[in-house]
Amino acid sequence: MAEEVAAVEHEIRTYGGWRRRHGIGLLGLDTTATFALLGCAIVALTVAAFVPAVLIVLLPPAAAAGVLGLVRVNGIPIARIILARCRWWWGVRRRRNRYRSGIVVDHPRAFQLPGVLAPLTLLSAEDGYGGRYGIVWDRRTGHLTATLRVVPSSTWLADRKDADNWVSAWGGWLAALGHMPAIRWITVTIETAPEPGSTLADAVERAVIPTAPAAALEILRELVETAPAAAADVDTRVSITLDPKACPTSPRNLTDAVAELGRTLDGLVSGLGTCGVTVIGRATAAEIAGAVRIAFDPRSRGEVNRLLTRPGSDEILSWCDAGPVGATEHRDHYEHDGATSVSWAWHEPPRQNVHSDVLARLVAPSPFPKRVTLQYRPLPAATASRVLQQEVNAAAFRSQFRRRTGRDETARDTWDSARARQAAAEEAMGAGVCLVSMYATATVTEPEHLKRAVAQVEAAADSAKIRLRRLWGSQAAGFATTLPCGICPPDLARRAIH
Repeated sequence: MAEEVAAVEHEIRTYGGWRRRHGIGLLGLDTTATFALLGCAIVALTVAAFVPAVLIVLLPPAAAAGVLGLVRVNGIPIARIILARCRWWWGVRRRRNRYRSGIVVDHPRAFQLPGVLAPLTLLSAEDGYGGRYGIVWDRRTGHLTATLRVVPSSTWLADRKDADNWVSAWGGWLAALGHMPAIRWITVTIETAPEPGSTLADAVERAVIPTAPAAALEILRELVETAPAAAADVDTRVSITLDPKACPTSPRNLTDAVAELGRTLDGLVSGLGTCGVTVIGRATAAEIAGAVRIAFDPRSRGEVNRLLTRPGSDEILSWCDAGPVGATEHRDHYEHDGATSVSWAWHEPPRQNVHSDVLARLVAPSPFPKRVTLQYRPLPAATASRVLQQEVNAAAFRSQFRRRTGRDETARDTWDSARARQAAAEEAMGAGVCLVSMYATATVTEPEHLKRAVAQVEAAADSAKIRLRRLWGSQAAGFATTLPCGICPPDLARRAIH
């Protein structure tokens, strides 16, 4: 019995189940491209049956289309790479990658934020408990985003069983979002940066007595000077984006939509407290504006933190203070207010089961300001079952197609089919389904430190069994995604297509 108990105590729980979404596609194409390819093949065969000579004319463009659509570089078709390059060239030619704010322009939109942040504005609303909180309103789509400030518990200092319970509660919290159709996505951001020293310096200055012994004053002075090299500023945020159009109450105006958002936040906060985090409260408008300002100008961290401690900070820090004076987007980095940032996206999740602390090194503080964002897009409970069944059918179709064509099934194909069936079975037992993506941004204030910061983030991602891909040509969008503003790149892509 003693040996059995010891075995249970040393058991380590692992997690997994991530799977890239696939449709009924062949040769690595998606569903739309597959049917388009089959349609073109049918047309070509029909025409060739009546006019065989036409094949001589159709063969060269068909071969070129096959090379562009089927040959891939790092998993991306050549045609998509060429299209992205052309769009980037056209945008640069029209100077859409540059932003300069109008410092002395007397106009309501003089301090409009750059790029995908341009349609956003900041609101302040009552929380029903005597306080106020900030809301980012997307004037183009109507989405409202509120941010919760939380303090996570360290899994390194907690019992393994407690960490497992937190992960289980987090999964249940996400599953509950499937029954809230108005919630579009949840953005969890861990921001770390070297402590500028202003917080400790201000605290010591307020506490020091002029008549204190000289030796004690000298010790405090040395502490203030040396602490920034060993301390880190860590901020964890949970941003919730709501679509008022999908609310069951059908809000008639912005005031009703904000009230619906407040009621939704009350319900979500109560469940979030069981996920291993302590909810400090809703971020105020000044805190949201300050977070955006610090991201664009890392050198202002100490000044912004000092302003946020003053009463009436909402009047001192506003949305017009959040944006940069100037910003320039390059294909591989983003320059803004004397700083340079590089952004990545989640290219492939861990292929194997992992422990609950798999992201510890990636989100840990580094010598440079860094933001790591996990974005969850919950599928409605009524839609999740149908989507997962389509994934199972698509995997079965591809397996049948391989057998009919005499191709052997690879180990990755077997794994993908098993994951699709597992996800469908778990959903049938009550689990929720989320589309998960990850983004990371590292910022440096000196250009010569950029390569070191890039190497540090990519090495940390490798240790977490994650493949990150630099957002070539989309650095500004990736940068904005890691801010508490409710930006979702897949939603932006769909809007661009439509």
